[in-house]
Amino acid sequence: MTNKEILSRLYVVIEPFKGKLLIAVIAMILVAAFSGAQAYLIKPLLDKVLIGKSMDLLKILTVVVMAVFFFKGVFYYLYNYLLEFIGQSVIKNLRTQIFEHVHSQPLSFFSSMPTGTLISRVIADVNLMQGAVSNALVSILRDIFQVAIFLGIIFYMNWRLALLTFAILPLSFMSIVFFGRKFRKLSTSSQEETAKVSNILHETITGNRIVKAFGMEQYENKRFQRQVQKLFNIVIKDAKYRSLQHPYMEFIGGIAIACIIWFGGNEIIKGNSTPGDFFSFLTALIMAYDPVKGVSRINSTIQQGMAAATRVFSLLDVEPAITDKENALELPPFKNTIHFKDVSFRYDNEDEVLKTINLEIEKGEALAIVGPSGSGKTTLTNLIPRFFEISQGSICIDGHDLRDITMRSLRNQIAIVTQQTILFNDTVRNNIAYGDLQRSDEEIRMAADAAHALKFIEKLPQGFDTVIGEGGTRLSGGERQRISISRALLKNAPILILDEATSALDTESEREVQKALENLMKNRTTVVIAHRLSTITNADRIIVVKDGNIVEEGNHDALLAQRGEYELLYRMQYR
Repeated sequence: MTNKEILSRLYVVIEPFKGKLLIAVIAMILVAAFSGAQAYLIKPLLDKVLIGKSMDLLKILTVVVMAVFFFKGVFYYLYNYLLEFIGQSVIKNLRTQIFEHVHSQPLSFFSSMPTGTLISRVIADVNLMQGAVSNALVSILRDIFQVAIFLGIIFYMNWRLALLTFAILPLSFMSIVFFGRKFRKLSTSSQEETAKVSNILHETITGNRIVKAFGMEQYENKRFQRQVQKLFNIVIKDAKYRSLQHPYMEFIGGIAIACIIWFGGNEIIKGNSTPGDFFSFLTALIMAYDPVKGVSRINSTIQQGMAAATRVFSLLDVEPAITDKENALELPPFKNTIHFKDVSFRYDNEDEVLKTINLEIEKGEALAIVGPSGSGKTTLTNLIPRFFEISQGSICIDGHDLRDITMRSLRNQIAIVTQQTILFNDTVRNNIAYGDLQRSDEEIRMAADAAHALKFIEKLPQGFDTVIGEGGTRLSGGERQRISISRALLKNAPILILDEATSALDTESEREVQKALENLMKNRTTVVIAHRLSTITNADRIIVVKDGNIVEEGNHDALLAQRGEYELLYRMQYR
């Protein structure tokens, strides 16, 4: 992404604040003008007051100097505050936009994008953009105006000295371009390594139980140290260039001032200029050179921000693979059937996971799906809420193709309970009411009671107001699963998907959860992925999936009598 493209994208996000930006720019111009007046006032101070000894002018200059500093301070405050407000508002909007954009992506996006990388984009990269937009924008606009004002004063006072200055200025700008390229490259590398650090942190903290169980603390420590060392090397290289840039710019400035002293001193000695002209010119030059150094100082920040903007906008440019089509319809309440017709599915360019699936699920039916690991069971159920887009064929609910209806209206009619229970670091109440936080306390209690969760919830320190920790770590596996079932019960959706909801539980917990599931399945169309075949013996129909195909279909007794794949799976479990 080129600088022009980045700046045009930044302009789009800044445009809503262009009124405030215009006021800030006017205030900056006035600050630059008052700074120029400060330099110019040295001429009458030296020539008329200190050398000419004019008392009247001394009184006037005293008032003028106070007025100049007062108004410069007022406008300095105004533009700094406005630009900081604009910068922070842009960053706030960008963070919100990234968050919403990430959650608009399908499940396939999250399987290819590490969590740590996404966190790094939202936190680290946007922070760098904040530095570029808030601080650098303030500094660079102010410095440009100040340089323009001071150069105008310099030319007005002595155009020959000004031309001498211009002969040296290109050296400064050449250094800015050279160091800028270095900073951009290093910033890109730095953020890539920062994302890797974030990935390791996320993996080891969320997987701390496995790290400890396998005694891999030292291994993970060394892996983290190696990654931090890579980041350290890049940061130190960046610091080396930043440290080198300042003395180089100081040396260029020293050459310019030495030339002006030599040339200006000659002019005074020959009587072609007054001390007031010379010192006023020299002051204006020094004040003009300071913002040039300022641009150089913030060059690193700007380049880091531009590199970060490239990564942020690249993420925002990822179009969601699954979206509502134009004029998508609202799905009416489910009444009859879910129909898979010649459905095939593959992940990206991989081999087909599901192959020409034909399946019809009647309303109120309990359909169980069994099969060996990797056969496509979970993928099949993930197609119903349209978590993935089918490769060919169609899935219809009551004759409505899923691609023709809004995803919100579709998912409002589906409840899901998975093997990996997803709970949030919030109260029990908010976890049960997730999806509709306006539900009454009585409704939440009834859902918890139906899920056989009310007794243990009431024994918690603050009952329904107890915060359960990240992922529900303060609860047992069975308790977490019953909270998840309570959530599905409260949603009261007509279609229910159970993805191996009891396979990770011990026998006692499974018994409690199974009772809760029986309550949940009443009067619902249920699709059950089963690992333990004992949990689905009463299912209305069982399908056996192998290598992406439905190879057997029937109830428990009929499938055992066929002595096929189902009987083989059953015999392996209960040998």
